[in-house]
Amino acid sequence: METQKIDQHGSKGTLYLVPTPIGNLEDMTFRAVKTLKNVDLIAAEDTRNTQKLLNHFEIDTKQISFHEHNTQQRLPQLLEKLQSGQSIAQVSDAGMPSISDPGKELVAACISADIPVVPLPGPNAGLTALIASGIEPQPFLFYGFLPRKKSEQRQALQNLKNETATMIFYESPFRIEDTLQNMAQVFESKRQVVVARELTKKFEEFIRSDLGSINEELTQHVLKGEFVLIVAGADGEMAPVQLSDAQIIAAIQAEIDRGVQPNVAIKTIAKQVGRKKQVIYNLFHQI
Repeated sequence: METQKIDQHGSKGTLYLVPTPIGNLEDMTFRAVKTLKNVDLIAAEDTRNTQKLLNHFEIDTKQISFHEHNTQQRLPQLLEKLQSGQSIAQVSDAGMPSISDPGKELVAACISADIPVVPLPGPNAGLTALIASGIEPQPFLFYGFLPRKKSEQRQALQNLKNETATMIFYESPFRIEDTLQNMAQVFESKRQVVVARELTKKFEEFIRSDLGSINEELTQHVLKGEFVLIVAGADGEMAPVQLSDAQIIAAIQAEIDRGVQPNVAIKTIAKQVGRKKQVIYNLFHQI
């Protein structure tokens, strides 16, 4: 039985912006799957990567590559297809199109050409990390990836030094330590930071500390996958977590069971609950 195509807005096609899972495939929405099945074409950041997703959900829609290196070549082709009445879904490798990923140029071109643009809600690494960080969630500033060159990165951080909103950054495992070191030097070392990695995956992890000691704590963790950094704004404070003594002991033991050194685990939990490290040390060791 032939799949029914999505209704078009008049004679023109529609551009659908379809978020894809950032790790866990169960985060794919019913609407996203239906849209990818029903459009005429999928514009993908990496067709090989997207094909794995399509295979999982038994989607046989044709793909075309659309990424930062072929944007100018593809834009006229995609606009022509949309103008002729075809519907196109745009996807990035993970998360939302245009958020530190390709997408904005096609959206702007469609708006200029009066072609309908329909966004679908879905996974986003920055917001996923933010709501679990424990740092004030609003207002927030999404920055994405900082410049790679050290001098340019330090200048960008200098411009953000007095920002009072919580800040969201993306970073790779190859630059995470250098970036955090730069942050500690430009911002206050006591500034609260949460490092989130492997979001929605089996080994999802949140490392909560301050910029002055976060790199020391990272030595106890696997630096794998892309990272989200949630950094408190100027004068921002992380709200202490309310835990009973039994819950504190259990939380420390859980960290140790994951391979974290006992003293590091005690220090981490002490910061989360807003109590002195020595007090938590004595509690854990029943001194």
